Amino acid sequence: MHSSSTFGPNPNDAFPIKGNRNLQFIKPTITRPNIIVGDYSYYDSMQGEAFEDQVLYHYEILGDRLVIGRFCSIGPGTTFIMNGANHRMDGSTYPFNLFGMGWEKFTPTLEELPLKGDTEIGNDVWIGRNVTIMPGVKIGDGAIIAAESVVTKHVDPYCIVGGNPAKLIRKRYADNVIEEWLALQWWNLDMESLKDVLPYILNGDIETLKRKLT
Repeated sequence: MHSSSTFGPNPNDAFPIKGNRNLQFIKPTITRPNIIVGDYSYYDSMQGEAFEDQVLYHYEILGDRLVIGRFCSIGPGTTFIMNGANHRMDGSTYPFNLFGMGWEKFTPTLEELPLKGDTEIGNDVWIGRNVTIMPGVKIGDGAIIAAESVVTKHVDPYCIVGGNPAKLIRKRYADNVIEEWLALQWWNLDMESLKDVLPYILNGDIETLKRKLT
């Protein structure tokens, strides 16, 4: 249940900003069982397109999932390329089996496809506009992906990456501070607890945040 007096918007409201049909909380729009999204993560669409339209080549038979944490910001035009886009690479890459007329007899088995596993996006991740995320990529908590990037490899927590292919630009904090942010896991707080510490999360005051939460 979500009361109007509760701190913060209703995470089950697909369009939490009145009059704005482009920005959508993703979780309440999902219809596919192989897409799992945490509360408050949003997609800022270009023309009201559904987030699921941005998840391409996602076939249940392959078993791969797209998993997104809480409080993620995903820019317009971002696409997730899933494992169904992969072709065999041990010989011809052409998907003969798709066209039938006898070619379907040569459908590759799952073991023959170069499957990369689940695509996983952490919590509090900011993904800029028109980013492409390739199959099986893991993006850590607090990471930032620059606009127009193509992410082909895993991204460590609290790192900023960009380019095609995306490469490390810099870390947001020193390694020991990153460990402290990860240990706090503020994104798992209930709303009443979040209300008390949100100013310190927003301004990066981790010392005060630690005192409040530990």
